[in-house]
Amino acid sequence: MGTVEQVAGAPRNSEGLKHGARVGLVAYGVVHLVIAATALPLAWGDNSEGRADQTGALAQLAEQPFGDLLLWVIVAGMAALVVWQGAEAVVGHQDEDGVERHAKRAVSAGRAVVYAVLGWTAASTATGSGSSGGGTDSTTARLMSAPGGTFLVGAIGLGIVAVGVVLGYRGWAEKFTDHLQPQATSGGTRAPVIVAGKVGYLAKGVALAVVGVLFVSAAVQHEPKESGGLDVALHQLLAQPLGPLLLAVVAVGLGCFGVYCFFWARYLRR
Repeated sequence: MGTVEQVAGAPRNSEGLKHGARVGLVAYGVVHLVIAATALPLAWGDNSEGRADQTGALAQLAEQPFGDLLLWVIVAGMAALVVWQGAEAVVGHQDEDGVERHAKRAVSAGRAVVYAVLGWTAASTATGSGSSGGGTDSTTARLMSAPGGTFLVGAIGLGIVAVGVVLGYRGWAEKFTDHLQPQATSGGTRAPVIVAGKVGYLAKGVALAVVGVLFVSAAVQHEPKESGGLDVALHQLLAQPLGPLLLAVVAVGLGCFGVYCFFWARYLRR
């Protein structure tokens, strides 16, 4: 391996990083459980729990006893996940060849970005420096004001939809088991792991697909306020025919993904 691969590959086999990644996955699961607990009451018209997204979940955690400490644990866990997935993006997936290896490395890079954003949001919440205004629609407005911005917002939306479809496929085809040690899918643990992973990935896929559609709609209508994150997407689901049922199913599914993250942490394969 070259120098870059040696440097990037060193942390991949670190026991300390493995334990840190497990902490991060547990934290990721807790955040999804809080989002689910916030989203579920929306299905019967109770909007008093706050925003049903990562920012809202972190804000709720901050209000708990030792909330700031919990947030910094999340920051540390996300940092470990970023290092892990960053190393995978550079030198990982050696068992694959050609296009498939590059595709999986790209997925690892995407995960690193997701974990980095969550870690940054947790740190901002802990220090009280989180954004007090703007939001997704203001970011979209700035993008749209740039040359070719409308097409960029539409492309981002299509990309998010594609990620949602991929997540849904990973759940349906049970591809998530590739990340787990063999004992996770054998014996008595198999049923709960498969159910939590399958339902969880499908729910995340649906939620992300709706977020992507909102971005595409914003681009087509040239109206930034049509865009939105997870909280807006869940409210959009609620407005559809059978909306309360759809939202309840997705909320339970997001909770299942949170539970799956605990299994992932316990049976992490690296």
